[in-house]
Amino acid sequence: MKKLLFATLLLTLFNVTSFSQNKITLEDIWVKGTFRAKSINEIRSMEDGEHYCILTSKGIDKYQYKDGQKVERIIDFALLNFGTTGQNHSVFDYNFSKDEKKIIIAVNPEFIYRYSFVADYYIYELETKSFYPLDNGNKQRLADFSPDGNKVSWIRDNNLYITDISSSNKEVKQITTDGEYNKIIYGTSDWVYEEELGLVKGYAWNETSTKLAYYRFDETNVKEYSMQIWGELYPYNYKYKYPKAGEDNSVVDLFIYDLPTQNHEQINLGQDKDYYLPRIQFSKDPNQLIIHKLNRLQNQYEILSFNTSNHQIETIYSETNPFYINEPEVVYFLKDNSAFIIKSERSGYSHLYLVKLKDKSINPITSGNYDVEKICYIDQKDKKVYYTAAESSAINRELCVVNFNGKKKRILSKEIGTNDASFSKTGKYYIGTYSDANTPNVFTVNNQKGEALVTLEDNAALKDTLKLYGQEKKEFGSFNTSIGITLNYWMIKPANMQQGKKYPVLFFVYGGPSSQEVLNSQRRATDMYWFKMLAQQGYIVISIDPRGTGMRGEAFRKCTYKELGKLETEDLIEAAKYFSEIEYIDKTRLGVFGWSYGGYMSSLAITKGADYFKTAIAVAPVTNWRYYDNIYTERFMQKPQNNGENYDINSPINHVDKLKGNYLLIHGTADDNVHVQNSMDLAEALIQANKQFEQFYYPNKNHGIYGGNTRLHLYQLMTDFIKRKL
Repeated sequence: MKKLLFATLLLTLFNVTSFSQNKITLEDIWVKGTFRAKSINEIRSMEDGEHYCILTSKGIDKYQYKDGQKVERIIDFALLNFGTTGQNHSVFDYNFSKDEKKIIIAVNPEFIYRYSFVADYYIYELETKSFYPLDNGNKQRLADFSPDGNKVSWIRDNNLYITDISSSNKEVKQITTDGEYNKIIYGTSDWVYEEELGLVKGYAWNETSTKLAYYRFDETNVKEYSMQIWGELYPYNYKYKYPKAGEDNSVVDLFIYDLPTQNHEQINLGQDKDYYLPRIQFSKDPNQLIIHKLNRLQNQYEILSFNTSNHQIETIYSETNPFYINEPEVVYFLKDNSAFIIKSERSGYSHLYLVKLKDKSINPITSGNYDVEKICYIDQKDKKVYYTAAESSAINRELCVVNFNGKKKRILSKEIGTNDASFSKTGKYYIGTYSDANTPNVFTVNNQKGEALVTLEDNAALKDTLKLYGQEKKEFGSFNTSIGITLNYWMIKPANMQQGKKYPVLFFVYGGPSSQEVLNSQRRATDMYWFKMLAQQGYIVISIDPRGTGMRGEAFRKCTYKELGKLETEDLIEAAKYFSEIEYIDKTRLGVFGWSYGGYMSSLAITKGADYFKTAIAVAPVTNWRYYDNIYTERFMQKPQNNGENYDINSPINHVDKLKGNYLLIHGTADDNVHVQNSMDLAEALIQANKQFEQFYYPNKNHGIYGGNTRLHLYQLMTDFIKRKL
């Protein structure tokens, strides 16, 4: 039976078809937007749970959930006076006050790092149609309403401000005064907290708008990194604080500002400041500030409760891990403040728990040999949690619901692939997002039972376009390594493969801790079209998720602890061996491409794996973990002072003598994340080892290497290299 099935598959595989198809070009991908999917931007549920708003280029539009019909345009941007004429204004973000009588809009953003930006903030009052700038000075950051809607808090030049928008003169009060670039930061975070802990907004209001908790970062002892920015007669030196592995962090403190008394109180977190405070939040009690705390090595986690009235602090949750704890998330407090819901790996998989404050008991809500991805909605009335999880397979995401007691679990999503949900404030409806590897995003309005009420966007036009561009599809599978480890992969083959012909392979790899590339979704859709273009030109493209990657339980994702690069490279070599045995693959023409952590992996593949890979492309690679930031690196590697051997033994710089294939090294010179120093030092090591290679640097480009014609140029560069060398 198995032999018959295999023969049938071979006949199907090598059937040369005569269909006609358009050829994908780089201009289609990067210039024309031929494959650009439609999306729904910045969805905001209204408090009534019956309506939602979306942001468009023309305004903020209000819709009703039950039928997806537009009710009104709340703000028409063309009617607003932004104070300048003859200038196009881009509205980037918006936020309602709690009573929904006012809206903050962020206009003309200028990005600082990955998430942070400055913008011109404006207030729009719906009842009076009044529209005015938050402040007439330079751009601001992180503007947000107080819960009572009477005040707006914001940041400028590392200082915290509050504008009283209920007063006739819109009084502005500067809350902190000694903020200074590269030294003191209030109300937001430093580079490394933003990049590795996702903390940008560094302040929180209590429910009664009487207290404001805020961060203070002292960067004085953090070492600077300098980048030259070209374009003028004399290049500009941009300097910012970047704590590398084993180096000093900012000293982080927390303060409470009491609005009635205008007093500032520092919270006493002890003398030892070598910790991380990844989150703060007020609970439903206006006098209870919740503080999330990690030790330097990120394997001890505490949730602290600080009473702003009597200044008492206590631990309400603690957890240790023999490896590390992934960055903590905000926890969900019940309305009566009796308990909160948290995600934890304490069972060996990522699951949800109900923690009762009275006795600190920890009660599982979900369980099983699968990972929960995130909480989507908590129905406190019916005591249910809606969440997404990789229950059927690591490559899929289901939308599920379960009672607080762990009973009556149901899968609500109907389609196999990647499902997500944005719930209304009351939980009566949710906007579901679905895609799989070969289906662009579909947006629907659903009820609590998971039934689709209306389709908002199905990207039908893109689906029709794709029919004109060939039959190359992502196919999923898995294989066992020589030591019995099962690895997932996807593959894109030429649609009209010829029997007896052998095809070159390009492996696409990322491989970083808890990451995932083998996912049944539209993730990295733009790269997917490039891979399909390569398939049309006779290449097979394959991606694997090696050990250390996500959604397969803690043991699988944390086995790379303290030795990043070792097991991942071994698994990539195992993949090369496995696929080399397939009769239609040319084992003498195996290449690998990766970006960032993937560039690190491709650099190791062409050095430590030089016997298996002919060609490699590394974009913005880490080449020595000593050069990377401390929060990320020490989480997985501990400090170099304690684990230096593993820092060095898995550094591509120390394996350059093994290079014998074709290697292309690419970096942006203004990369604030993975510094160009990584590529410069690797290039020097290759030169001293007398190894020939190719390199290309993009002036003034950051880790994403984009802007203007840059992406088209980059992908043309890589395509040409693949054609020449693979």
